[in-house]
Amino acid sequence: MYDPLIDDSLAGNSPYPNSYWADVAGTAPEDDGQLNKDITVDVAIIGAGYTGLSTALHLAREHGIKATVLEANRTAWGASGRNAGFILKSSGRKSYASMQSQWGEEVMRGIYNEMCAGVETVKDFISEGINCDPQDNGYIRVAHKPGMLKSLLATATLQKQMFGYDVQELTREQLHQDYMADHNAYGAIRYQDGFGINPLKLAWGYQKLAREAGVTIHCDSPVDNWHQESSSKPGQQSKTTQILHTPNGIVKAKKVVIATNGYSAKNFHPLIKSKSLPVLSQIIVTQPLTQEQIAACNFLTSNVIMDTRALKYYYRKLPDNRILFGGRGAITGKNATDPYYANRLLAVLKTNFPALSSLRYDYAWSGWLCMSLDDMPHVYQNEQQSVFYAMGYCGSGVSFSVQAGKRLAEKVAGVTVPNLPIYQTPLVTFPFAPLRRVGQWGYFQYGKVKDRWL
Repeated sequence: MYDPLIDDSLAGNSPYPNSYWADVAGTAPEDDGQLNKDITVDVAIIGAGYTGLSTALHLAREHGIKATVLEANRTAWGASGRNAGFILKSSGRKSYASMQSQWGEEVMRGIYNEMCAGVETVKDFISEGINCDPQDNGYIRVAHKPGMLKSLLATATLQKQMFGYDVQELTREQLHQDYMADHNAYGAIRYQDGFGINPLKLAWGYQKLAREAGVTIHCDSPVDNWHQESSSKPGQQSKTTQILHTPNGIVKAKKVVIATNGYSAKNFHPLIKSKSLPVLSQIIVTQPLTQEQIAACNFLTSNVIMDTRALKYYYRKLPDNRILFGGRGAITGKNATDPYYANRLLAVLKTNFPALSSLRYDYAWSGWLCMSLDDMPHVYQNEQQSVFYAMGYCGSGVSFSVQAGKRLAEKVAGVTVPNLPIYQTPLVTFPFAPLRRVGQWGYFQYGKVKDRWL
C-alpha cells in the first residue's frame, strides 16, 4: 500500500479500495477526465477530497474564482472515501479545556464555533440534494471501563457549562436497555447531534455541486513534480508562478492549495515537510445482522459510537444492519493489508457483543489519517501568499475539513479569516522527524498499557 513517509509520489489511475462505501455508492459522477494538455490557471487545488472540493466550491460560489482541481486517482480516493462517516463537532485531539487553559476562553469558544459551523455547512450541502444516507442524530461516547465514566461525566458537566450543550448521561443499564448492550461499555454520555453518513457519496455530492459552480476536476492527474519560477520587469515587483507537472500536462498557477492531508507524499513541498504523521486507520464491515442477532445484542441505535480508550474503537450500525467497526491499523503501508488487523477488530467486536461469536466481516480496508504534533488542524500559507494548505485533522476531519475549505478559499481570495491559532499559525514541525514511526510505536505500546491498567 502507498506509504506517505516512504513513497516520493502517489501513483495515479488506481481504483477505489474494496470498501463497503465503494460497493454501495453506485456510479461515480462525471469529472473532467485526465489532464492532457498544458494549462494556465489562477488557482490549482491538489486533491479532490473534502478539503479540496470544499475549497473549490467556496471559491466559485463566494469569490467568483473558478479553480482547477488535480486528483491523482478518483474523487475521495483517499481518506475522504475511506473513513467511518462520522459527522461530529470535533476539534482534532485537543480538548476544549486544554484550549481554554492555553489560549483563554474567547479563543476556545472561537474554535468551538468553527467546529459547529463545519457541521452546519455539511448539513447545508446535504440539503441541496446530496443523497449520502444520513442516519439518526446522536453521538455516544462510552466508558470502556468503570473508572472512565467519572471522566466522561466531568466532560459532560464542563460542556454544559461552557456551551449550554445538551449532553445526556447514561448509566450502564440505560445504555444497554435503550441503545445497545455493549458488554465493554460501563456507562456513556450522549450528544443529541452528530450522525453517520456514507462518506464517499458525500464527496461525490460535493463534486457535483462544484462542477455545477464551474469548477474543473481532473482525475488520474497526479502532480509528479512541482517547482516555482520567478519573473520580473524593470520597476515592478517579482512575480512567482507555480509549475505543476502531471503525466500528460503541465499546470501553471498563480496560487496552489495543498489538499492532500494524510496522503501527502514524502518531500511533496517544503511548506509541509516533516509537519505531520500519517497514521493508518483500519475498518471492517460485517455481514448483515439477523433480527435474532440484533435482539440478542439489543442493538437498537444507529447513532455513531466511540469509546474512551487512548487507542480508540468506533462503530455504528449501518442502514442494512451491518456493523462498521474501526480502530488503529498497521504502522507501515507495507503491512496495511495483513489480515491480522481486520481480525483483531472482529475479535474486539465480539467481546463487545458475545452473541455475535459466529459473525464474519465482508469488507476490510484501511486509510491514512493525518496527525499534527499539537493535536490541532491548521490552515496556513507561505509568506508569498502563493501556496496554501489545510492539514492535521487527527482523524476528525469529515465535517471540519469542509469548514477548512471555506477558510482556505477566503485566504486564497485575500479575505480576512478569524484570528484563531488554527488559522494564524503553521503546523508544528516534528522533532527528530525521521523517527516519527518509532514515536508512534511507542505511543501504541503506552496506549495498550493505559487502556488496560491506568
